Amino acid sequence: MTEPTDDLQVWCAGEDWCPVTSTATLIGKKWHPVIVQRLLANGPLGFNALQDEVGGISSKVLSEVLDDLEEKRLVDREIVNEKPVRVEYSLTDLGKSLEPVIEAMTEWGKEHLSEASDRDGSIA
Repeated sequence: MTEPTDDLQVWCAGEDWCPVTSTATLIGKKWHPVIVQRLLANGPLGFNALQDEVGGISSKVLSEVLDDLEEKRLVDREIVNEKPVRVEYSLTDLGKSLEPVIEAMTEWGKEHLSEASDRDGSIA
């Protein structure tokens, strides 16, 4: 029996550009890195708490994104047997391993992004 691994099988294995493409595929959608970042910062969260932390995301979209992240083995979904029963989301070890990537994205954004402004330089 082989040991379970966090390695992801990818179609482009062996190509020098494959690591970038594969990572972008995992977290390249609008809400994916935000959810990973919030779970890194806060630890496990219930659905409503996660939605509050993300802000601006509908329940439908959050549910779809969480399903996708769970399918990609980045997020774990656990049913907590309390009354009422609730669901809690946390990062898997694979998801947690994205921390340096998310931190680098955050730092790059802080350094290079600013609020949109109109032509006269005022904030829109």
